[in-house]
Amino acid sequence: MNKSLCGFFGSVLIFAFLVIGAAGTAKAEVNVNINIGPPVLVAEPQELVLTPLGFYYVAGISYDVFFYNGYWWSPRGDRWYRAGQYNGTWVVVQRNYVPGQLFKVPKNYRVIWKNQPHKKYQQWKSEYGQQKMKGGQMKMQGKKNEGRGRGH
Repeated sequence: MNKSLCGFFGSVLIFAFLVIGAAGTAKAEVNVNINIGPPVLVAEPQELVLTPLGFYYVAGISYDVFFYNGYWWSPRGDRWYRAGQYNGTWVVVQRNYVPGQLFKVPKNYRVIWKNQPHKKYQQWKSEYGQQKMKGGQMKMQGKKNEGRGRGH
């Protein structure tokens, strides 16, 4: 190989190392956006606990799920989700449509209310269905919230 060709390839090789080296020292930025989505639930809860505030929470799970005024409610980060049935379909709800009672939930509610009346889900569901058939079910009318939601 002649000297000019070796010099050319040598220059290209040095240039490549300089570019790679400069790229290696450049500031790297990674932007990750994770949407945890609506609650992931089992087919049905084991037990519901009636709170002194007039709504139920689901016992035996590690995330917050409440039943109030005919809907299931679950906060996730800055979002609230609502469903007509425990197993979904869950939709994002604007905070001003979340019942004010749910904003009064203490952070350690499971400890505070552990001795409140527990009901097996099937028993609760049967009683709730009978009450609903008698016209005893109220629906939310977009009540304004009071305070900040859980997890904020």
